[in-house]
Amino acid sequence: MKSMLLLLILLAVVSGRRTRLLKGLPATSTVEENAAAGVSVYTFNVTVSPLSSEGVAIPPTIVNSNPLTEAFDIESKGDLEYRVVTTGNPVLDYETMPKSFDLQIFVEDTAGRTDLNILTVQVTDKNERPVFRGNIAIQTVTIYVLEGTPPEFIYQVDAADPENAELKYSVHPAPVPFLVLESGAIFSTKEFDYEKDPHCYFLNITVTDPDGLKSTKTVNINIININDERPYFTTKQRIYRIPEEQSPGTIVANITAEDPDDEDFPSRLFYSIQSSHRYFSINPTTGVLQVTGRIDRDALPLRLHPNISLIVRVEDSPSSGHASEMEITIIIDDINDNPPECNPSTFRREANENTTAGTFLLDLRNYCKDIDVDPSHNQFNFTGLSGFGSNNFALDSTVSGRLVMIESIDLENPANLGVEVYSLTVRVQDIACPSYSNIIYIYIRIKPVNDFFPVFSNLSYVFNVPEITKVGSTIGRVNARDKDSSPSVITYSIVAGGGTRDYTNIFWISPTRGDVKILARLDYETTQKHILIVQASDQEKTATASVTVNVLEVNDEEPVCSPNFYSFQIPVSLAVGTNINGFRIECQDRDSDPRSFRYFINEGNVNNHFTFSPSAGSNTSRLILASRFDYESGLDTNWIYRLHVYITDDNLLSARDKTTRLIKTGTVTLSIRVIPNPTTVIAITPGFTVVTKRENLFSESAWYVPFVITLGSLLLLGLLGYLGFLLATWVRTRCPPAGKADGTPLINAPEKKKPKKEVVVTMTKLNTAFDGEARDPVTGKMYEFNTQSGARRWKKSNEPLQPVPAVQVTSSATDDGGQGTDRAEAQSKKEPSQKRKELTAETKPAAKALAGQSETWQPGQEGVSYPC
Repeated sequence: MKSMLLLLILLAVVSGRRTRLLKGLPATSTVEENAAAGVSVYTFNVTVSPLSSEGVAIPPTIVNSNPLTEAFDIESKGDLEYRVVTTGNPVLDYETMPKSFDLQIFVEDTAGRTDLNILTVQVTDKNERPVFRGNIAIQTVTIYVLEGTPPEFIYQVDAADPENAELKYSVHPAPVPFLVLESGAIFSTKEFDYEKDPHCYFLNITVTDPDGLKSTKTVNINIININDERPYFTTKQRIYRIPEEQSPGTIVANITAEDPDDEDFPSRLFYSIQSSHRYFSINPTTGVLQVTGRIDRDALPLRLHPNISLIVRVEDSPSSGHASEMEITIIIDDINDNPPECNPSTFRREANENTTAGTFLLDLRNYCKDIDVDPSHNQFNFTGLSGFGSNNFALDSTVSGRLVMIESIDLENPANLGVEVYSLTVRVQDIACPSYSNIIYIYIRIKPVNDFFPVFSNLSYVFNVPEITKVGSTIGRVNARDKDSSPSVITYSIVAGGGTRDYTNIFWISPTRGDVKILARLDYETTQKHILIVQASDQEKTATASVTVNVLEVNDEEPVCSPNFYSFQIPVSLAVGTNINGFRIECQDRDSDPRSFRYFINEGNVNNHFTFSPSAGSNTSRLILASRFDYESGLDTNWIYRLHVYITDDNLLSARDKTTRLIKTGTVTLSIRVIPNPTTVIAITPGFTVVTKRENLFSESAWYVPFVITLGSLLLLGLLGYLGFLLATWVRTRCPPAGKADGTPLINAPEKKKPKKEVVVTMTKLNTAFDGEARDPVTGKMYEFNTQSGARRWKKSNEPLQPVPAVQVTSSATDDGGQGTDRAEAQSKKEPSQKRKELTAETKPAAKALAGQSETWQPGQEGVSYPC
């Protein structure tokens, strides 16, 4: 809040009109340190404008100080007169605080005029009284001096002057046996005697500064008495007798002693037992000997040594004083304080039912005793046989404690209530007074005799179980009971049946509960009924029952079709409705009618080109082409189809039954490759060329494949070149030149006839068809290759992979050599259609003439044939 006021004032100073309103400021004033609150520091007036009839809007205010302090405030004296006063918080201190403060005083009148001036306040030093330090500054110091102590230093007084002046110390009253030095150290000047000298001295210690200012504090000195006489016992009795089991705090004796040093007042003596004792303790100031622990005469070591010896010591000082010792003896007497006890206190015995009367069961005296030491206190007897069924038992005598059966018990007899365990109690009690007693608990269990066979609730059981029941499922329960009064635990087992040719044990029975479970999958188609023989046993007697398990038929078999996988190729021009490659599937299901099958293609049938006929109602179906392929328009792009065919056995089910019945599905996978139409080639010779497009199956991981293909292609090309060279040499030797030609191709002058012998060469030129592509494993670039010859080239960007048609050229050679062939090839590039017709017309006679010598390339053959 103050910071906000300061901000507003500064804004007013900046934005308002600055006028000299504070009369008498700036100025400098002084104030003494330690000035009380309200001391006037400086007085000044406020001059207001004649327009300010109401005085000041903001009275003079200290808005800031340097250094920051709250030790000053401004009060009004009336009539626009103000004074700066001290607040007392904090108190000004010349020695510890700043010596000067600059106070910024702000005022504003009602006309909006403001003024801000500085009052400098200087703090002046003032002589102050000396100040005591330490404990003596806050309290009276008490010092204890032992009598007989020689003169020595006993205390150091510490004082300081705020102005750091040198101080002087003095002690009053003067005639005392003590001396204070200029350093403030107090010394004793005599050896004190407690019996002769005063027991206490009060010293007034005064400290004075050079200007005479004083401060005084009191020091209290007490003289401590020292004992020098040995105390002595005044008690004469030395032997005491007490009974055992006295409660803690019971007084055994009052030991007294006196000290010659304390004749005028009661002695201040201290009593103790020399070694710590478990049974007794003595009051250290009164000497009263009392019981502190349990004293048991019947336990060791008191059972053998009932006398206890104590060494009592009296001292006139808790430590390093004079002392005397005395031995006393305490005899412990036995009392009847223990009841007879039996170990164990609970007995369990067994007897067969129908045990004869008078049979001995238990001798209690062998297990009970009284631990009291005195023979008159440790005698006991047995009484009070009670409990449910106690009329069947009795104690032979109260002294012997022999328990016998007085009546035979038959558990199956309703008169005996069918109780197997009888709970009895017997009281064992002291003969001496007080008659302490304990209770003995006896449990007699009558063991039943197994007289009856287990009996099943049914002679036979029938369980109907669906064949799809999960392995481990409970299919039923058998139950047998035993008519004995305490039925034995019956265990169940399968003693016959429950196996097949494949599994030894199909069923399992819980030995304790009788639950029948299956261990292997049931199959209606294999076995429709299982007959088991189940046995119930009570460890001695057994009984059997038959269990028939009827296996209920459930649709749990999947349709099985043949073939379940097939791969074939079809031409792209296959007609719609064609049974593809004559393919059909034949299905069978062990638990379904052949008419229940339904066929549909679940995956891979892009654009629905394929279907099955019939699609349902038969165990056989054919694969049909449902629609034509259209790759030219881009509708179809896949050349390989992988069809996943599902065959379900739900065709004969209604729509409602399909949601509730179990439906099984078989699968068939078909792989279909569509082969594009071969390129059309016009045959002008008996030979023809077929270009086959193949899909590259090269894997990038097989880096060695391109290398092997390249090396093999180079070797093959070299071999073909060498064979061509040999063939050309042989042709030249066998076919001599026929003379000069007129320089024009044979096809341009068909009307001319040469008298010379003509040699017709039929040559088929194959333009390499790059029908596959792959990636170079070294450079990563794509390349194209011919699957027949192995020729390769780098693939150009955006160039589709197309089979290149073969161009066949037939040339007629005369004596002019190969000139006619070259001209025919050049001309064929310009006018392909026209030249093709001319070539066909011109070469027919030549073909007939050389039919016996020419070789024709047939499908499945490679290379070029050269007729001669």
